[in-house]
Amino acid sequence: MRVVFPGSFDPVTQGHLAVARRAAEMFDEVVMCVLTNPRKSGRLPLADRLALLADMTSDLANVTVDSSAGRLLVDYCREAGIGVIVRGVRTPGDLEHELPMAQTNRQLSGIETLFIPTDPAHSYLSSTLIAATAQK
Repeated sequence: MRVVFPGSFDPVTQGHLAVARRAAEMFDEVVMCVLTNPRKSGRLPLADRLALLADMTSDLANVTVDSSAGRLLVDYCREAGIGVIVRGVRTPGDLEHELPMAQTNRQLSGIETLFIPTDPAHSYLSSTLIAATAQK
């Protein structure tokens, strides 16, 4: 089965990579799809994020990297023949944010969402936190 693990990955974190590794153990192919988030100002250009993800997942034979800037994730999934979205969750707040989107995606398109709890060792990491720390 082919699944998508979407995110802005701006920047990619060890938490993202841990979720990708776990998904790669469960599924035939994992597509890490870089999306743009209009609520976040991009720090790294899209090409840099794609290259960084490809480099950081090069040891995972069944993980590929793609992008879908400016499109709905469900449209990308339909075009790519993907029926499952993988999302990592760190906190109850993440689940509170992700659950309505998962329910909407399923209602609109039939695409399911699988939530993978983040390893506790990475639960404090977020792209926003890392970017804020790097700016200081």
